[in-house]
Amino acid sequence: MEAGDAGNGSAAAVQTKGSGDDVSHKPLPPCCIKAKAGVPESEAKCHDTVVSGWFTEPRSRSGKTSKVRYYNNPMWPGEAHSLKVEKILYQGKSPYQEILVFESSTYGNVLVLDGIVQLTDKDECAYQEMVTHLPLCSIPSPKNVLVVGGGDGGVLREIARHDSVETIDICEIDKLVIDVCKEFFPNLYIGYKDPRVRLHVGDAVDFLRHSPEGKYDAIIVDSSDPIGPAQALVEKPFIQTIARALKPGGVLCNLAESMWLHTHLIQDMLSICRQTFKGAVHYAWTSVPTYPSGVIGFLLCAKEGRPVNFLTPVNPIEKIQGATKAGKELKFYNSEIHRAAFVLPTFVRRELESYATNSTTEKEKPKEPVSKSQKIKILPNNNAILTAS
Repeated sequence: MEAGDAGNGSAAAVQTKGSGDDVSHKPLPPCCIKAKAGVPESEAKCHDTVVSGWFTEPRSRSGKTSKVRYYNNPMWPGEAHSLKVEKILYQGKSPYQEILVFESSTYGNVLVLDGIVQLTDKDECAYQEMVTHLPLCSIPSPKNVLVVGGGDGGVLREIARHDSVETIDICEIDKLVIDVCKEFFPNLYIGYKDPRVRLHVGDAVDFLRHSPEGKYDAIIVDSSDPIGPAQALVEKPFIQTIARALKPGGVLCNLAESMWLHTHLIQDMLSICRQTFKGAVHYAWTSVPTYPSGVIGFLLCAKEGRPVNFLTPVNPIEKIQGATKAGKELKFYNSEIHRAAFVLPTFVRRELESYATNSTTEKEKPKEPVSKSQKIKILPNNNAILTAS
């Protein structure tokens, strides 16, 4: 996703959103109102989050095309973050997506899938470290971990810091993404060199259906935006399949978009996860400059069983032997920022809490009984009861 990572992890395309409930009664979210204000009404699409990037070559005052080239990474309709391009390193197409790698002047090498910036050398640490250590530092001694998507290898690199981990499965659908990252992002691809890693090239939905029940301590979903082919990865059936593959007390970390732009998607994902996971469900966020609005969110979910408190790391990275030794220093994550990631701005807290309250009220609201006239009957002990006439 603009948030996300290389590859979708799934080939399944799903046409519906949310939990399957009728959401036509829901008011238009503020983020969608902003989108409609940014483009002509006829072109506005309420729930689309992806706008493909494009190259530009600015013209001088005399009208001549400049030799300087920029890649425009969309933030939102009418907004873009421009990266100066030093040179194109790779352009190709797999059966699943178009792949572009270019060298930028300030962010190092940049990976783009289907016109959307996925990661850069400069700020990948903020994403890779947080999506990995928020779940793994919230449970004691994780042993079996699965990564869905994550073809670049960055999440694998971070999981490898945890000496308690015995097996690291990764299911990535696009082999070309892996090969491209091996050549142009060696600091990420190094994750594949850990002997605990087992690569499965294929559809993650199918892979999880055939995984043993209760196998994993943690599952990290590192996918593209939750629309089109990757939408299946945020639908209720897939979330339920993940829960089945987790041990009691096991945890899921799933991408959850930008709190500035996509509250409608966050609300839908929260609703699905709260129906599925009975342990704990929390929204967290981090700062990544090249993602839309400069932030990305995560949903942390715990399966019923051993209690999980995501808000405070019980397995702090600083105490894991060798996790931060010379040459393996963390650039972004630490235990303090772990705690801070769950502190939400007031407007986000209000919108998410309001949605949760309204959803619960709508589902639990009893049908109004047929109106009957009532009379008050006074009992001998002066207590009053209502009786229907």
